[in-house]
Amino acid sequence: MNQDYDVLIVGGGMVGATLACALGDSQLRVGLLEDSPPSEFSPEQPHDLRVSAVSIASANILKTIGAWSGITQRRLCPYRRMRVWEDSGDVEFCSDEINEPVLGHIVENRIIQLAVLERARQFGNVELIAGVKTQGVRYAPEGSSVTLEDGRVLKSRLIVAADGGFSRVRQSAGMGVSGWDYEQHALVLTVDTACGQQDITWQRFTPEGPQALLPLDGPHASLVWYSTPEEVARLKGLPDDALLAALEAQFPACLGDVTRIAARGSFPLRRQHALRYVKEGVALIGDAAHMIHPLAGQGVNIGLLDAAALAEVLIAANRAGEDIGLEAVLGRYERMRRKNNLLMMTVMDAFYRTFGNAHGPVRFIRNLGLGLAERLKPAKKLAMSYAMGLNGSLPRLAQGEALLG
Repeated sequence: MNQDYDVLIVGGGMVGATLACALGDSQLRVGLLEDSPPSEFSPEQPHDLRVSAVSIASANILKTIGAWSGITQRRLCPYRRMRVWEDSGDVEFCSDEINEPVLGHIVENRIIQLAVLERARQFGNVELIAGVKTQGVRYAPEGSSVTLEDGRVLKSRLIVAADGGFSRVRQSAGMGVSGWDYEQHALVLTVDTACGQQDITWQRFTPEGPQALLPLDGPHASLVWYSTPEEVARLKGLPDDALLAALEAQFPACLGDVTRIAARGSFPLRRQHALRYVKEGVALIGDAAHMIHPLAGQGVNIGLLDAAALAEVLIAANRAGEDIGLEAVLGRYERMRRKNNLLMMTVMDAFYRTFGNAHGPVRFIRNLGLGLAERLKPAKKLAMSYAMGLNGSLPRLAQGEALLG
């Protein structure tokens, strides 16, 4: 009933399954544990509520591990333009300005997960254990174990926490976090619009809170409305006709007519960062390591960069004959990612606090900043490189380079 692995990834979501694929065809025996696999996709299904803005760097990772075709064969929406505005200040970015066909793609989270799980199954050194609940996690520096409800015990020299913001693996390893709840919730709506296919994602800042549009394929879009927890609860409870009227009254005219609300949901906003990403025999990736404000949609992107960086470190260390569970080896991954993630989290905090401040001088400064960004081409290109995930030192997979061969 015992199964042994070199690497056991707990959590087969978008990030955990991407790590498994990145380790595919290596000399490492990989276990990928996902207790709640996603339902299958059909083109007739309505769009899911949870979607992600997949950056160019993330698309490079997914292409290099062989999972991108599983996304394009289902559905996605490329976007060429991105607009941010408030009052008199605004800036619009376009892929043409940097000679790129797109700035990114909006993809349903379930479709990304399906594509990477589908790809993971194709590797001979990766075993997917799906649909079985976890009974317990036991961390030990020399090797950890996970006990499943069917009695199996999965053992591994290295256990990877890819099990979300409330990670059982992280808690078992005694790795603390710092963080706080934001004073906002997000109302998420999937809607039909009269605009037809759109190629722009936008964020508008209002005194009541930000509003955002993420285009989906066809005459559909994902709307995100940030506000106080009480106001989001009130809006979420409105009947469709009243909520449509609220959208018409509060959202900008460029949204176009919303003809139908297909789905609705809400979630609280929290910022959280693990005090450390690694210790002997364990590594944290994705939300287990960090939870970020979703204003710029970077959560999944920095998670995929985590997966790419950890895979790069593990494959190189194994080739060199090193013990992949050593903290000294895993520390290379932490040095690659922690500083960059903290920078992104800090920038998102600054956006939240600056654009959430109605004080006159602060409003003037941020509108001035948006106006300057619109007029200064170097500033625009730098901002676009951040949005596309192409800034700074990138893992090889994010640059389109294979780790094997």
